[in-house]
Amino acid sequence: MTNKRLGKQTVALAAPPSIRAGACVGGKMEKAGPLAAWFDCLEEDSFFGQQTWEKAESYMQQTALSLALEKAGLAPENLDYVLAGDLLNQCIGSSFCLRSFQIPFYGLYGACSTMGESLSLASLLIDGGFADRAAAMTSSHFCTAERQYRMPVPYGNQRPPTAQWTATAAGCTILEREGDGPYVTHVTCGKIQDKGICDANNMGAAMAPAAYDTLSAFFRDTGTAPEDYDLIVTGDLGKLGHEIVRDLFRRDGVELGSRFLDCGLLLYDLKGQDMHAGASGCGCSASVFNGYLLSGLREGRWRRIVFAPTGALLSPTSAFQKESIPGICHAVCISTFR
Repeated sequence: MTNKRLGKQTVALAAPPSIRAGACVGGKMEKAGPLAAWFDCLEEDSFFGQQTWEKAESYMQQTALSLALEKAGLAPENLDYVLAGDLLNQCIGSSFCLRSFQIPFYGLYGACSTMGESLSLASLLIDGGFADRAAAMTSSHFCTAERQYRMPVPYGNQRPPTAQWTATAAGCTILEREGDGPYVTHVTCGKIQDKGICDANNMGAAMAPAAYDTLSAFFRDTGTAPEDYDLIVTGDLGKLGHEIVRDLFRRDGVELGSRFLDCGLLLYDLKGQDMHAGASGCGCSASVFNGYLLSGLREGRWRRIVFAPTGALLSPTSAFQKESIPGICHAVCISTFR
């Protein structure tokens, strides 16, 4: 069997990799949120016992990877590769995490789309015969992201209504060639979309065009429609971005309906926790997927979902230079059957 390229962006995997285990770690705000029960580990201390927030983020990834390996009954040497990234400069959250594991490592940067990017590439590696097992992983931390992209937390700056709260969370998925599923059956690689949004406090509007473009390509390439899936879940578009994507599809005559969800709207109680437009950060979609969504697939609540994390590909330098914010979205189809 060979992979079937369904279009310029989507590949149907010939031997869909199985998800053997997933694990997620969160912080204080995640512990107070509606998905707390689906986390493997939750900490009140934003430092996670470390000296800096950056070290705390690296520790979160270490914990997520260790928990996923434990749940899978595997040792680090049983993994052929780890594909991981984060929001920090040079992806130090991931690279510093993996210093002690001695696993072959590919560092990725897809901003908040990194969970989708790592799942996509890990699945392609396994399906292509280049690996038997691989881990896909990412993280974010509210305090590290605020310090790098916006204002240091001690400044106490006000957040506009369009702002989202960066999740303090990490998630890790272990995939393998054989197994009982659920399975990654399709991968859609996104294209850069940039509609001129320059406001770093309005990530939803910056990323929404990418989500629309990638999901449109996925449905077009696979010859399917939204109603063919139990859930279509984007990553941290938040309230505004979620509505923009719904409106863009509505203009095409497509109603996404109640099956269309967003990790940024699921992770927190927007009103009760005062989260403005919702959650963001790599750890948002990573934790929602490896906890809530993966549990639902295993328990039979859903049989086939589309998981499409989104990312805003800005940097502090590009923001200072008044550049607009490019968006990206990578989608995977995950099914309980091959």
